Amino acid sequence: MSNFFSGIFTTTELATISVSSFLLCVMTAIGIGIFLALVYRYHERPSKSFTLTLALLPAIVCVVIMMVNGNIGAGVAVAGAFSLVRFRSVPGSAKEIAAIFLGMGCGLICGMGYLGYAVLFAVILGAGMFLFTMVSSMVEKNNDEKILQITIPEDLDYAGVFDPLFDEYLEAHESLSVKTTNMGSMFKLRYKVRMKNGANEKAFIDAVRTRNGNLEVALMREDDSQNSL
Repeated sequence: MSNFFSGIFTTTELATISVSSFLLCVMTAIGIGIFLALVYRYHERPSKSFTLTLALLPAIVCVVIMMVNGNIGAGVAVAGAFSLVRFRSVPGSAKEIAAIFLGMGCGLICGMGYLGYAVLFAVILGAGMFLFTMVSSMVEKNNDEKILQITIPEDLDYAGVFDPLFDEYLEAHESLSVKTTNMGSMFKLRYKVRMKNGANEKAFIDAVRTRNGNLEVALMREDDSQNSL
């Protein structure tokens, strides 16, 4: 039975990993992955597939590193395979990319056999991510800046047409982007705005609609997906 877990290409130069060591590393990696997935879900709403990926990724990387076992050629092949998977995947936000690299780093440390360092690394980075998320949520609660999107017809000169409304209802505003939409027949304006204390959002939107021909107007929180890599 012991020969079953010895690779058919194993030589005296490459040491065989014992079953107990293999299971210990894999179980530690799975525990770290579950811990990171739970920490990431705090104040976040990731998909089920991303949560499962983050929980299993350290164990997968751990097994790959253990099977490489010092073989430089196999390590280069694994790096090439990971790069192909990256280009085949959908780009995510900066937080998601950071969580993926964190899981891969923990799996790499587990695969090299430094289980204590892997757990310590996961705890430190997980605690840092937890604290940063709490601070960010507190800042967002105190931040009353919103994104204003206005759709206008192409024949409307948008330069200064909304300035009287902005002066009346807004404390501050900043133009972010201007782009065409609907085959060039319309423009979509994007602003970062901050309402005045006591200003009525509905009255502001109704006033904007009277100037843009009753086209679409959106006032919303800033979307984190804009910070995707």
